[in-house]
Amino acid sequence: MALRAAGRQSLVDTVVGELRAQLTAGEWAVGERIPTEHALAEQLQVGRNTVREAVRVLVHSGMLRSRQGEGTFVVATADPGEIVRGVQRADVRDVLELRIALEAEGARLAALRHQPSDLERMRAALAAQAAFRDSRGQPADGQYELYAEHDIEFHVAVVDAAHNAALSATYAWFSSSVRDALVASLHDRHMPRIHETDHHDLVDAIATGDPEVAERAARELLAKPKQAVDTLLGAESVSAPERASASGRASASERVSASERASAPE
Repeated sequence: MALRAAGRQSLVDTVVGELRAQLTAGEWAVGERIPTEHALAEQLQVGRNTVREAVRVLVHSGMLRSRQGEGTFVVATADPGEIVRGVQRADVRDVLELRIALEAEGARLAALRHQPSDLERMRAALAAQAAFRDSRGQPADGQYELYAEHDIEFHVAVVDAAHNAALSATYAWFSSSVRDALVASLHDRHMPRIHETDHHDLVDAIATGDPEVAERAARELLAKPKQAVDTLLGAESVSAPERASASGRASASERVSASERASAPE
């Protein structure tokens, strides 16, 4: 079966998706060599560099393996990374829910109690983080760890601007979990990206001195990733019973067929 031609946007991601779909569908068996870069590039109507990057992603995920001088071979027809990401999403949701509670209250108090130096600290963290964004304003590939470090600096600065020692101590203890969840979400292609303007909007909201505006901005900043995680986990929880139900229906059908064969006259 020929591969479908890839679109012109997000080509590497598109090709990764096409190849993953073909592997899952059994286009190539485990142990079989996939077509060459040149052949795949022609079939998908993309450049060889795009194919090379896509294959590299699937090698990293454990579905393919490259052998020097021999080609690229199928290792698995299911993406092990998807299972890991499903577990990570549950952890991310727990962290997000607590983040929303802590950061919303921190932003509310920060609007009432911040000093000019607090705003400068927030903006300095965002300026440092900008160095690790790509031309589209998104976290740059290979820079997720450093991007996350500066993101944590920003959110710690927001909470510290509340000038509540207990809240700051709690968030400082919690920040390592926030960082791990952020890095996991950055590696998850299904998770939405938070735009730089959303962070600046939070700073501006705190600067107004209006606690309700600041709290709302803090909640809105995390609303999209929280909704995405809820949607993804909801889809996963629904699909499992559906698979079990389908399996149950198949088994019942098999039992009926067996019964009919047994009762049929010789």
